[in-house]
Amino acid sequence: MIGVMPTNQALRMAEGQGLDLVEITPNAQPPVCKIMDYGKFRYEESIKAKQQRKAQKTTQVKEIKFHPGTDIGDLKHKLRQIRQFLGEGNKVRLSLQFRGRENAHRDIGEDKIAEVLEMLKDECFVEQAPRTDGRIHSCMIGPPRMKKGGQASKPSITVGAPPTVAASGDAPPPNGIHIKIGPAEGEG
Repeated sequence: MIGVMPTNQALRMAEGQGLDLVEITPNAQPPVCKIMDYGKFRYEESIKAKQQRKAQKTTQVKEIKFHPGTDIGDLKHKLRQIRQFLGEGNKVRLSLQFRGRENAHRDIGEDKIAEVLEMLKDECFVEQAPRTDGRIHSCMIGPPRMKKGGQASKPSITVGAPPTVAASGDAPPPNGIHIKIGPAEGEG
């Protein structure tokens, strides 16, 4: 902290020490400057930025596609892939596409997604409930969320007869699947 001085005098002091005069806050009155080795400063900042990028966790959205006629062998293979993606910390979009006459039996496809969610109920968290958009019935799942204590919260997926009226006052879904997104019953 040297105090307020003319720019020329500050430049001479920096050159005398073999350093640079760097403007820290140009909008202040008077502007605040610092005498430092600017090359070293930029190098240290780039190292910090690299370490932040390295520590940053990136999640990708992987997609697994189904059809209403997907057989049990293929389904088991897709479940292994889903478990692998969830283990890596990625989110998974489950997509079921209806083709041709499959559109007449959408309930079979909706049951297939419900079956997959039931098989994965202890290993995932439903990020987006199953919904139909045109010919595609899809939902998004992710790895179980961590509680503050470091343990994974138990996901809540219930498949079966829905209540006559949902808690929000809306009618239950017509396919017989009731999915509650959030903490399981009894958890805060």
